[in-house]
This record gives sequence, C-alpha cells and structure tokens, in this order.
Amino acid sequence: MATAAAGALGLLWGWLWSERFWLPQNVSWADFEGPGDGYGYPRARHILSVFPVAAGIFSVRLLFERFIAKPCALHVGIQDSGPYPNAILEKVFLSITKYPDEKRLEGLSKQLDWDVRKIQCWFRHRRNQDKPPTLTKFCESMWRFTFYLCIFCYGIKFLWSSPWFWDIRQCWHSYPFQPLTSGLYYYYIMELAFYWSLMFSQFIDIKRKDFLIMFVHHLATIGLITFSYINNMVRVGTLVMCLHDASDFLLEAAKLANYAKYQRLCDTLFVIFSAVFVVTRLGIYPFWILNTTFFESWEIIGPYPSWWLFNGLLLILQVLHVIWSYLIVRIAFKALIRGKVTYPGRIRPRLCTLHSFLISFFFSMPGGSWTVSSLACKCICASSVQ
Repeated sequence: MATAAAGALGLLWGWLWSERFWLPQNVSWADFEGPGDGYGYPRARHILSVFPVAAGIFSVRLLFERFIAKPCALHVGIQDSGPYPNAILEKVFLSITKYPDEKRLEGLSKQLDWDVRKIQCWFRHRRNQDKPPTLTKFCESMWRFTFYLCIFCYGIKFLWSSPWFWDIRQCWHSYPFQPLTSGLYYYYIMELAFYWSLMFSQFIDIKRKDFLIMFVHHLATIGLITFSYINNMVRVGTLVMCLHDASDFLLEAAKLANYAKYQRLCDTLFVIFSAVFVVTRLGIYPFWILNTTFFESWEIIGPYPSWWLFNGLLLILQVLHVIWSYLIVRIAFKALIRGKVTYPGRIRPRLCTLHSFLISFFFSMPGGSWTVSSLACKCICASSVQ
C-alpha cells in the first residue's frame, strides 16, 4: 500500500514539474543546475526564502502602524472613538436587540435618565464598532501607500538600468538562460513576500465582508508571480509588476485623504489615479507588454505549453482592466460633474459614496484586485445618490 502511494505521489510530482510543460523544446531542468552569473537561474526552491521575509514585512507593518501611522492619523484629527461605556445598554445590545424600537427606547430613557436621542446615538455608535474604524483603515492604507510607493520607486530605479526596459525584445534574447541579478531577485522576493504577508494578516485583521474574495485574489496574485519566477519570465514580470504598482500608491493616497476628510485632495488624487490607471492598463499594458509576450516572444522563442498559459492569464487580466477602467472612469467623471453643481446654501462635490467606493478597492500586480461585482455595486450606489 505504501509503495503504491509513493508511486502515485511520484507520478503526480513528475507531472507537476514536467519539462514538456514548463520549458521550451530541447531544454531540461538539468540545464539550470549551472551557476550562471549573479544569483544563478530562478529555481522553485528560491520561493522558500519568501516566508521569513513575509514574516519580517508583517512585523514591520505592525510597528509602522503603531508608531508612525497612528500618530499621523491622530494628528489629522482621526479619533479611535466609541460610545460611552454603559453596562445596561451593552447588555441590551448583546442579549436583546441591536435596533431597539420606540417602546424600548422610552423604557431605557426612564431607566437611565437619558434622552431618547442620546440612546439612539449610543446604539448607532455601538453598531459601528463592529465595522473597521476609520483609524484602523487609515493605518492600513498608510502602510500600503508607503510600501507601494517604495516598491514602485525601487522598480523604476532597477528597470532604468535594465536593457529590457529600453528594448523590450531583450526579455526573450537567450531565453530561458537568463541569469538572475541581485536587484531582480530582491524585487521579485519583496513583491511576493508582501502578498504573502497580506495573506497572513487577513486572519488577524478586522474581518471584512470581502474576506473570501480578497483571499482568492491574494492567492491568484501569488500564483502568477510564482509562476513567472519558476518559468524564468522574470524580465517581463518586472515590467508587469512596475506597471501595476504605478497607480497603486495613488489610490491609497486618495483613501488617506478621504479618511482625513480632505475632500478636494481626495477627489483630485482619485482623478489622477483614474488617468494613470487608464493610461497604464489600456495603453501601455496591451501595446507594450502583451505585444511582446504574444508576438515578439513567438518570433524569438516560439510557443510551448506554459507559454500559452502565461499569455492566457495576461490576456484575462487585460479583459479585467477594460471592465475596471470603465467603472473607474464613470466614477471619476461623476466626481468632476458633481463637483461643479451648486446646492442650496453651499457648493460641495456630492461624493458621499466615494468613501465606500474607495475602501472596497485594493489592487496590485499582477492580478488586479478588485471584484467586479462589488465594484459595480458601488458604482450603482454612487449613480443613485443625487
């Protein structure tokens, strides 16, 4: 029985790492055993180094949110406030109802000698405690903004001195025998470790309604980055990662402005984010990235099974880019139009749903991270508020 199980496991392992699937013709895994230059060639075992790095990133995040992000939030007036503690109301909230009717409110008013409006306010604040507080969301967004901005700047600095940034056909010259450099290795490991840290943090952060959706997204993102690393498509992978990082920090910056109630700054950042997103995802990505992965790579190295899978995933990503761009532009356009509308007694942009729209976003390379259904729901809500 044990022998049969071992044989089945061996067959599964052989199928999983089939050279016919992963590598071009006349190339085997043994060809990558040589040292090459720099860090050698990408190997699956390198991925194991991601986990201690991810744990380190998560630890840095906890320190960052406590000692840097939280003081910044308090400085701009975001308070971690809740209802006044009251044992009687807490007991009613937990044991009887979270939405007391008029009769119960009157009874509690007499019992506590509180105004009915004050009791209603207490229950409303208490219900809001079950949602992520603004302070927590500000700290999380500030951490992501800092990481995205740093990794984007690092990516630009690294790619600026890389030959394939200036001549994208260099992504396929001598493929798959393209040795790693230290800069390329650290870029990939840091990106992958960050998304693993997001996977860890989901289980201890405040639970949100999109927990399962974001879990699947992070898993898909990790899979795509890992796939391109094992397949040694790291050169084009760095371009895709940097391209997606270009708009990530702008979205997080818009969130921060929104949480701090700097509405004009939030609106401006969101419009800039929308423009950068559309240019990178509908312009640069298809005409630069997809052009080289489909046509130039076909000409230089030719197709093979994992090549088809990799390009198929990139093409699916482009379809999602089109959908997301349409929804984002619609929101940005409404923001601009409503910002010019004069309401009785005041002028203000009617973007009261922008907050809920922004906090439902979280996207990054290479899979994007929005869920189309939730995003569409936010857009419908925004369009219905007049």
